[in-house]
Amino acid sequence: MKTSHNSSNLKEGVAKAIFALAACFAVLSVAAIIGYLLYAGIPAFRETGVGNFLFGTTWAPSYDGPASEKFGILPMIVGSTIATGGALLIGGTLGVAVAVFIVYFCPKKLKMPLVQLVSVLAGIPSVIYGYFGLKQIVPALASVSPSGNGTGILAVSLVLGVMILPTVASLAKDALSAVPASYAEGALALGLTKEQSVFRIMVPSAKQGIMTALGLGIGRAVGETMAVIMVAGNTVQFPKGLFDGFMTLTGNIVMDMSYASGVHRSALVATGFVLLVFILILNLALYGAKNKKKSEGKGRRFSVPEKAVADGKNNAFVRFGLGCRRAFAVAYNGCADGAYNAAQAVKKRARAAFSSLSGAVGRAKNAVLRNKRVVAEPDVGKVVFRKKTAYYTFLKWLCAAGAALMTAAVAYVIGFIAVKGIQAFAEIGFVEFLFGKSGAGKNSLAPAFVSTGALIAIALVIALPIGVSAAIYLVEYAKSGSRIVRAIRLFTDTLSGIPSIVFGLFGVIVFNDAFGLGYSLMSGGLTLSVMILPTVVRAVEESLISVPLSYREASYALGAGKIHTIGRVVLPCAMKGILTATVLSIGRIVSESAALLLTAGSVKNMPKSIMSPGSSFAVMMYMFASEGLYMNEAYATALVLIVLVVAINALIFAIDPKKEKKSENKKRNAKV
Repeated sequence: MKTSHNSSNLKEGVAKAIFALAACFAVLSVAAIIGYLLYAGIPAFRETGVGNFLFGTTWAPSYDGPASEKFGILPMIVGSTIATGGALLIGGTLGVAVAVFIVYFCPKKLKMPLVQLVSVLAGIPSVIYGYFGLKQIVPALASVSPSGNGTGILAVSLVLGVMILPTVASLAKDALSAVPASYAEGALALGLTKEQSVFRIMVPSAKQGIMTALGLGIGRAVGETMAVIMVAGNTVQFPKGLFDGFMTLTGNIVMDMSYASGVHRSALVATGFVLLVFILILNLALYGAKNKKKSEGKGRRFSVPEKAVADGKNNAFVRFGLGCRRAFAVAYNGCADGAYNAAQAVKKRARAAFSSLSGAVGRAKNAVLRNKRVVAEPDVGKVVFRKKTAYYTFLKWLCAAGAALMTAAVAYVIGFIAVKGIQAFAEIGFVEFLFGKSGAGKNSLAPAFVSTGALIAIALVIALPIGVSAAIYLVEYAKSGSRIVRAIRLFTDTLSGIPSIVFGLFGVIVFNDAFGLGYSLMSGGLTLSVMILPTVVRAVEESLISVPLSYREASYALGAGKIHTIGRVVLPCAMKGILTATVLSIGRIVSESAALLLTAGSVKNMPKSIMSPGSSFAVMMYMFASEGLYMNEAYATALVLIVLVVAINALIFAIDPKKEKKSENKKRNAKV
């Protein structure tokens, strides 16, 4: 019996150690990415000088002068900053407006379709946005440009603005939904209209969450690569106008990495390191703002001065007095905490009673005092204002216009790709292009099907076990709110915010070069496994948290151990979350292009094995579009990608159709 007990304890200890190592994988990944990029970029910093590298104005790798005069990234920093500012002005404003409309003004029947529309917009691959901008936005801007050039700051800002809109809208929606409903009820009780309560009370109360959403939008815009290089013009210069071509940090890496060597290659890695440092600083600032501790408001704490303790060590009388003082402090603090908790409970009940009873009375009283005409509904007891403030009504309709503009943008992008894609399939042949043989002047998506499937399999086989194990440790073993948990979550969030081009550089340095894999599906799959890990951890963690505690307690009461409970009770109940994480990861893999372009390669041939180079759908489309010779193939590939995105979003909704409703109910219950 004792042997069995010891064996069970050993299994528990081993399992906990494995889960803890998996949870630390995000920390190790971030440290490895920073370390390898810094190590590979040191030659460029040493040859050029950090100051010359950051503030130099010339980027000319083929120039024969000293290295300090030909590797300067200041024009790219300025171009990236201006483009990000323009994208934030467009996409950030529209994203917040859409979030306000969805949370407060959207009819119930339209709310779920709008939320799904935001998800679809977020899932569209960046290469499709870039191609759409190249074929629609750039020609339209060229027609009004003084120089006849449509590329430049304005084109990039419009494309990036649409791309960051769903990120800002989704996170801002969550922040607005988390504001207690009692705030609005109190505002209405004081005589404010619904529009006034929303824009004067609710939106300012969610300011911190909205700023976090805008910050993550900035991170998305700074790290974007494929869409930008299609519409930026890609000229290393300081942009002087909206229609001047420029180069971004990410675009420079992608365009030069395939042929760079020596100091030039090190300079590209150093560029990625500068980009990574900026993103890390931004993520740390957002994390600090999100987790800023608020004062708890408890009563004054009674403590014993340390100096008095030190002075009274050798004095019996003083020690006796300090002992009494300590006893009094313990008693006082206990009473203070008890009184505070009791007062908080009474305050909560009083607030609920006030909110439920005083709404109509307060509004009627204020209306009478302000000599406003009101109409009372006798059966319901509501008071309806006939006069509303025009300014806040205008803001309401502005938010509705933002939602309508987002809907129109999604419809236009999808409609354009659908029409052009169907026409392209009619010309090149549907079955032949999808499943035919590639080579001898013929193009086919059959290699993309095989390459994408292999990349998905490699990434999921590695990331799913690690992500699920990490989530199990965070929920089932780690102490909630401990420093270890906070550190792991910080590094997980940091990993999710790193741009894909930085992951690509990391994959080139580690998997392509250090591991000797070269351009291969294996290298691309390993890189993708690190990229999708935060998605898996977060999704599975939320699913595990949602499993009722009573299920675990019942299992323990029946004599089951912790491992048995996790494997037989918790994980089966969280299976929907694991499936959702899997589908979200597949969507990320299908949409990825920049990192795969650097690690898996860009070929149109059928891969012979996972050690061969291969191209996913997104990379294949980029090759068709960039060459300029296969427009029909590019449109057809874009249509296939759109269909995959819509199918993935539909699959997520099919796995848990009430996910959004349950999330809202959970937030609503937390407010009560």
